[in-house]
Amino acid sequence: MFGRIFSRYDVINHVMTGGMDTGWRRLTARLVQPAGANALDVGAGTGELVRQLLRAGAHSIVAADFSPAMLDVGRRKLGSQRRLHWLIADALRLPFPDNSFDCVTSAFLLRNLVDLPGGFREMIRVLRPGGRLACLDITHPGSGLIGAGYRLYFQRLLPPLAGTLSGDRQAYDYLRNSLTGFPNAEGLSRLLSQAGLQDVRYRKLGLGTVAVHWGRRLN
Repeated sequence: MFGRIFSRYDVINHVMTGGMDTGWRRLTARLVQPAGANALDVGAGTGELVRQLLRAGAHSIVAADFSPAMLDVGRRKLGSQRRLHWLIADALRLPFPDNSFDCVTSAFLLRNLVDLPGGFREMIRVLRPGGRLACLDITHPGSGLIGAGYRLYFQRLLPPLAGTLSGDRQAYDYLRNSLTGFPNAEGLSRLLSQAGLQDVRYRKLGLGTVAVHWGRRLN
């Protein structure tokens, strides 16, 4: 699916979020304190979060993703840099030894994992003791007026809009269904803690429709 929509993926994200997704990624990068660090971005896609890690001063970054077409877009955007490495990889079987990175990030990856606890364990496994993890993704909105409006937008208006822009309605029907069975922000915090992350916190963004979770590996 991602191999079909890669050419318009960034534009559609900006349209869907009213341009707020760039700021969300900037915050996610800052939460792992990447200055001078060796970083891994899991599900790096077209490199938008990688760009923020670079701007925040990461010493080196591995951008890993399951889709070669998405990574090709990132390579073209960010060019060849000595501190940036692009890698085709499975988030559930990361090809790195334990304790390989100072920080690990992901953006809009989690709902695509067939084994969410397993994905968290892998990300934490490759973190060094004291290393930081931050994950950005859509979350379930509250029950008030904003929540009702968001559900209308996400379930009814977004799929045809994004499908028209991308030329692939099926891909964005998938997006609409991706929150089914996905934990809310509190549930995601519990899964991260159970996987071994310490000091887990989260912050809701975009009027409560998006959440960034972060924490540290202490041992």
